[in-house]
Amino acid sequence: QAQLVESGGGLVQAGGSLRLSCAGSGRTFRNYLMGWFRQAPGREREFVAAIGWSGASTFYADSVKGRFTISRDNDKDMVYLQMNSLHPEDTAVYYCAADLNWKIPAKMVVPTEWSSWGQGTQVTVSS
Repeated sequence: QAQLVESGGGLVQAGGSLRLSCAGSGRTFRNYLMGWFRQAPGREREFVAAIGWSGASTFYADSVKGRFTISRDNDKDMVYLQMNSLHPEDTAVYYCAADLNWKIPAKMVVPTEWSSWGQGTQVTVSS
């Protein structure tokens, strides 16, 4: 199981930008499928984005497509989520996730399919 630590959350006005970082551990970081989820108060954990081992394959929820970009740097054991044009409805705790298994999109969006999670970082977007 990977150890993950998120950072970069904060308060931003609608239309603004924020970049989240996830620091991974272990010698096999580059073998993990990586993803971002978010959870707002009173809501289920929601898939945001995922990226394959090499960074060549990316997947996004429809709600963030065109606004968010996921990337990774395996040499630094890091994954990022660049968030632009933020909306108040993007307000949530954002979690980094990792798993050794590739997943089809139908399974990728299911939180229980992922084996490792960070502690989360709060993103608040004001109106």
